[in-house]
Amino acid sequence: MIDLYTWTTPNGRKVSVMLEECGLEYSVHPVNIRDGDQFKPEFVKICPNSKIPAIVDRESGLSMFESGAILVHLAEKTGKFFPAKNPGRGKVLEWLFWQMANIGPMLGQAGHFVNAAPEKIPYAIDRYLTESARLIKVLDDQLRRSEYVAGDYSIADIANYPWVSVGFDLIKGGKPDVVGEGANVSRWIKAIGARAAVKKGMEVPKV
Repeated sequence: MIDLYTWTTPNGRKVSVMLEECGLEYSVHPVNIRDGDQFKPEFVKICPNSKIPAIVDRESGLSMFESGAILVHLAEKTGKFFPAKNPGRGKVLEWLFWQMANIGPMLGQAGHFVNAAPEKIPYAIDRYLTESARLIKVLDDQLRRSEYVAGDYSIADIANYPWVSVGFDLIKGGKPDVVGEGANVSRWIKAIGARAAVKKGMEVPKV
């Protein structure tokens, strides 16, 4: 049994999608980040950084935070969606870390400054939309060469999908000259989104 501490964000849904894909039994513990639940002592004990998601693997007694680390743990635990040997393993890690360092931070900032910031700051909006669009173009070029992000369907797809699926229209609409057609990303979004486990995982938590 896995205890999943999560909220309705792309980072949280990476892990719920992975749990559904792996067929692992898990219990959902919503952490309402709007109400500050992430700062409660009982959650900070599991995640010192006060960010979702986090898990407790009851079988091993391991508690973990950071979505990428959790995906690797679950993949190794089940032997799914993560090649055991190179070069496949290295390619999956490459695109997983790319998501963690680029797609998440940049699309997150773009979404914040476009939709949530109390003041519209043109420089910030342009900066983050432009970099996000460049990243989408990188992904589109990769998906022109490969059906999935790193070859076969893997944790690299599971990590990227929740962010790209919700941010693609915003980024393409804001910087169409940078993104281009984005046909390969569109095809990939539809293919991943059609998976039953993905549909289920993207609805976690129900609040």
